[in-house]
Amino acid sequence: MIGGVDRSAGDLQEVAEARGHRLELHTGVMSSSAAATSLRALIARSDLVLVLTDVNSHNAVRTARREARVRKRPLKILRRMGTSQFAAWLQGLEEPRAA
Repeated sequence: MIGGVDRSAGDLQEVAEARGHRLELHTGVMSSSAAATSLRALIARSDLVLVLTDVNSHNAVRTARREARVRKRPLKILRRMGTSQFAAWLQGLEEPRAA
């Protein structure tokens, strides 16, 4: 998950772990080359990339989109995501889809 998750990071990670997932976070702050490198590395090891746009730099969104496309990672862009929304979203991923 990229952007705007500083205060709720622990809660979001607990929700993911309770559902059998591992959540990695990046603040979306792109103030150095190290931040950009860590964002690209996070996407490289991800199965799914969630980008929150409400509290995120345009550069982070652009970098995440580009890197996800290059790495062929599914990308979901959302305005914001709280813990209850995240739990519901994960549950939606886990539910079997009707054919």
